[in-house]
Amino acid sequence: MSRYLHRLETVIGDIGPMAVAVSGGVDSMTLAVAAHRVLGGEVRMLHAVSPAVPQDGSDRVQDYAQRQGWRLEVIDAHEFADDKYMANPHDRCFHCKTNLYSTMADVVDCVLVSGTNTDDLGDYRPGLRAAATHGVRHPFVEADLDKQAVRAIARELALHDLAELPASPCLSSRIETGIQIHPKVLGAVYRAERLVQRELSPTTARCRVRHESIVIELDPRTIQALGQAQAEALRGQIGDLLAAAGVKHPVNFQAYRMGSAFLRPENEQ
Repeated sequence: MSRYLHRLETVIGDIGPMAVAVSGGVDSMTLAVAAHRVLGGEVRMLHAVSPAVPQDGSDRVQDYAQRQGWRLEVIDAHEFADDKYMANPHDRCFHCKTNLYSTMADVVDCVLVSGTNTDDLGDYRPGLRAAATHGVRHPFVEADLDKQAVRAIARELALHDLAELPASPCLSSRIETGIQIHPKVLGAVYRAERLVQRELSPTTARCRVRHESIVIELDPRTIQALGQAQAEALRGQIGDLLAAAGVKHPVNFQAYRMGSAFLRPENEQ
């Protein structure tokens, strides 16, 4: 057993019975597998579904639950009934996680844990404030594990489909700060990204809805290889997808930049 996995399993054992907030990404999925190894039936998995959750993430959670025998409960965190979340302010994640953790706390009577790792602590993460309010613990942080360590644990546990899984934050993160969140637009964003994945097989793809444009962000290799004719065809297809959801903006291609749809106030620390 590696030192990474040993540290994680020690923390999990110390926490005891827990409920893991499983999104479908590499962090929460790896944590769920490790927690089930240590605690067995004393761990529950909670997965929230909404228009902001990519369908492939939900499918991944359901597949693992069936294969590994998890105690899985699928919930609706009701963030789409929260006007503060739907307005898409700079602290949207705080309102999202507040709804998520309060809903989870209502259905379990044990410690809630998340897949947050130490790399996440360096970003602006208002969702962590909501986690603190609800007493959510972060086993990767407590074990001093970063993203690289999480992926190493996934490989050690033979979770090969997870180990190299690209980051896939919620679909609302594609909508520029201040633009109202609409479920139909999120659905169109998801379909646009799936189209790009099928056509280009990029390492990274994001469909950003901005105030005056739709931007498809791609990794540098894919940007360089994108021909003019293929780009024009994709612009038309993506434009039609978003127009059907009420967003009629020109479509552009740019290099990927993490969190580029998030507009943070200058005075926010």
